[in-house]
Amino acid sequence: MLATETGMLGQVLLVSLVLGAGLPVLFGLGLRAMARGAGGDAEEHPAGAAPRPRPLARLLGVLCFALAAAGVVLGITVVVASGLGYEVGLGGGPLFVEKS
Repeated sequence: MLATETGMLGQVLLVSLVLGAGLPVLFGLGLRAMARGAGGDAEEHPAGAAPRPRPLARLLGVLCFALAAAGVVLGITVVVASGLGYEVGLGGGPLFVEKS
């Protein structure tokens, strides 16, 4: 019984780390990538020369923002579904499944 509870505690810890700390870190990485993609003034460049944009960094920033937004939308969906008496099923079938 103790092993089962310890395993469940580990799952809760993992999910809380991923969603609680992972999404803000992902958002922060997106901000940093977008700033680098724009070639911001914080980067070194010769005086009078315009910083060059970096499209790959901008794409990485957009990807980070999209993943963070998807995590937020999924979290809201789970909360709303459980409030209405449903579960969210991501197994390829219907999205909302009645609780059994």
